[in-house]
Amino acid sequence: MTLYMPLFRACRTSRTLIQLHAHLIVTGLQRNPLASTKLIESYAQMGFIKSSKLIFANFLSPDSFMWGVLIKCYVWNGLFQEAIFMYQKMLYNMTQFNSFILPSILRACSAINDLGMGEKVHTRIIKSGIESDPFVETSLLSMYGEMGCLNNARKIFDEMSVRDMVSWSSIISIHVQNGEASEGLEIFRKMTTEKMDIDSVTMFSVSEACGELGLWRAGKSVHGYVVRRDIENDDGALGSSLVAMYGKFGDLRTAELLFYNGIYQSVSLWTAMITCYNQNGCFQEAVETFVEMQGRNVETNTVTLMNIVSSCARLGWLREGKSIHGYVIRNNIDLDIDFLRSQLIDMYANCGKLNYAREVFDITHDRHIVSWNMLISGYVREQMVNEALTLFVQMFIQGMLPDSFALASVLSACGDIGFSKFGCQVHGCAIKTCLLNEFVQNALIDMYSKCGFVDSAYRVFRTAQHESVIARNSMMCGFSQNGYSEEAISLFDEMYDKCLQVDEVTFLSAIQACSNLGYIEKGKWIHNKLITFGVTKDMYMDTALSNMYARCGDLQMARRVFDSMTERSMVSWSVMIGGYGMHGHIDAAVSLFNKMVESGIRPNDVAFMNILSACSHAGYVEEGKFYFNSMIKDFDVKPNSEHYSCLVDMLSRAGDLNGAYEVVNSMPFPADASIWGALVNGCRIHQRMDFLKCIQRDLVNRDTDDSGYYTLLSNVLAEGGEWNEFRTVRSKMRSMGLKKVHGYSKIEIDTSS
Repeated sequence: MTLYMPLFRACRTSRTLIQLHAHLIVTGLQRNPLASTKLIESYAQMGFIKSSKLIFANFLSPDSFMWGVLIKCYVWNGLFQEAIFMYQKMLYNMTQFNSFILPSILRACSAINDLGMGEKVHTRIIKSGIESDPFVETSLLSMYGEMGCLNNARKIFDEMSVRDMVSWSSIISIHVQNGEASEGLEIFRKMTTEKMDIDSVTMFSVSEACGELGLWRAGKSVHGYVVRRDIENDDGALGSSLVAMYGKFGDLRTAELLFYNGIYQSVSLWTAMITCYNQNGCFQEAVETFVEMQGRNVETNTVTLMNIVSSCARLGWLREGKSIHGYVIRNNIDLDIDFLRSQLIDMYANCGKLNYAREVFDITHDRHIVSWNMLISGYVREQMVNEALTLFVQMFIQGMLPDSFALASVLSACGDIGFSKFGCQVHGCAIKTCLLNEFVQNALIDMYSKCGFVDSAYRVFRTAQHESVIARNSMMCGFSQNGYSEEAISLFDEMYDKCLQVDEVTFLSAIQACSNLGYIEKGKWIHNKLITFGVTKDMYMDTALSNMYARCGDLQMARRVFDSMTERSMVSWSVMIGGYGMHGHIDAAVSLFNKMVESGIRPNDVAFMNILSACSHAGYVEEGKFYFNSMIKDFDVKPNSEHYSCLVDMLSRAGDLNGAYEVVNSMPFPADASIWGALVNGCRIHQRMDFLKCIQRDLVNRDTDDSGYYTLLSNVLAEGGEWNEFRTVRSKMRSMGLKKVHGYSKIEIDTSS
């Protein structure tokens, strides 16, 4: 039979193997255990596992070696359940047990994460007395490591009679892959003290650990060690790992040097470089590298494609993303491998093509939770809230339990539309499914705050096990958004007094609260602490500071902050213009508005609102009319009710009541209470009761619940002696349950902290 072994090795195609098989049948050698075993192995290596099964089934008394080869063949072809079944069948047939079979069966257990079966195999190993076999120990170590059982893996390693380079490399890799990179490096340190040989596999895991922990100096030392010892493997995996490590450090220059100087231009090296670009926000470079990779005919893998699809998503490159999708289809790549389908859904959603994302989602038979999450978050991002909530309900109908990401996305949707009832139900779902973690709690605080239920938001905040900086920031924003600015400042003071972590968002919320309350001294103190804490100032922070100083009346400081800004947004300009207008510095407001236009920034509706308001307060009628017309003709900004209200107020204050009334009648939508109120106020200022009588029917028959409007109208009627009309208006207020709202003011009297 030994004469036939070279013939088996010479079989490169299924045709030659079948011919050899036929010859063995003719000569009767197929009954030889060695020949049949070799046939089983050869067919399996070519992917014909059914032929292997048939040969095995037709053999009368297979020995343990033949059983082991068939099980190994099943594992080769990814048939892990079948491998375990054959193992159990072998034990049932009382076939003699040997160590040859163990690596394959343990690999099958780890592949399907069947810890129970793996432990049973381990028990049989102990009973058989072969647990000290180095080959068996390494296989057990790998199995427990791949299933995340670090304690079991470490116990196996510690009890090993002989630890070779493979076992040391395995235990280091196991710790790194299971999120214990620090422990992995500590084991590596012990390995070096025991004078063990170190190969590329060991250094692969060590460089990965340095990258995960962000240990730049240690990573450079590892790189130097690899270069000095000339350590490399045949497929260039170590070089790829070093590129990935520098990418995690954010050191793209060194990563690029390693990439372009790499000896092995393998798919793993190209993928590592593309991943580096993607992780560091260089999405265009990632796509360009992929194009170059295709030009050099380097084969891609699913990790490559996932990173490229992600880059296209971040760039909003729909055409390129669709090309990648086409590439996947043409090459018959399984979309379910490594969540590639989920990345495509996310890409289409980011590009605003939710219909394409839904098509990719709908053709999925076995949907993973990530696919559901990507589509739900896509709907939320595009403000398609009903679709997001419907899909969330559909998850439950199909028996898919949500994770914390899905709950957070749906809570965000509920907050956006004020759907508090559904949000409360999601809250209950989070409690029942034990998913009330920090991520979900932050989303709950945000949802309740947006829906106006500040008490509920605060209850979630105070019952959280860990009050993170994100939770505290969310609570501060919730307070400020709902008129509880004093509570927001109190929370900031509490964080400061307890030396809790603060960040840019914390200071932004505190500054906004001071703006709302007009607390100039507190605002200055917070500004000082912002500098003391070394918080990085950016455009958003400077805009918030400028707004706070402007609203509190310190226009000199507001302008100083504004002038110091290296970059200004539309909001930055609008805040400063609005500040000047609010405090009567009309010429400065107009000058700054013109300067903004000259600098190439197109004003939006808010900027025009600020300049119109400034003109209205100063009585600059002609300038106000000019800016109103310019808004429509020159900048294609459609005026809303606030713009019309400002124009009507400006004309009414100037005494042009007929012009104001013409504006009201020419509006493309019905005038609201604020616009009619501006007209009524003009009648009061100029004592034009005659004009008020002419438009009385329009004024009284308003469909509004604005008590301020009715109060103003009734007061004007009373001043003019129109008591019947006065009683009609007050009667309407009573029937609608409206009351006059009493005004009040707040002043800052104690700023000590």
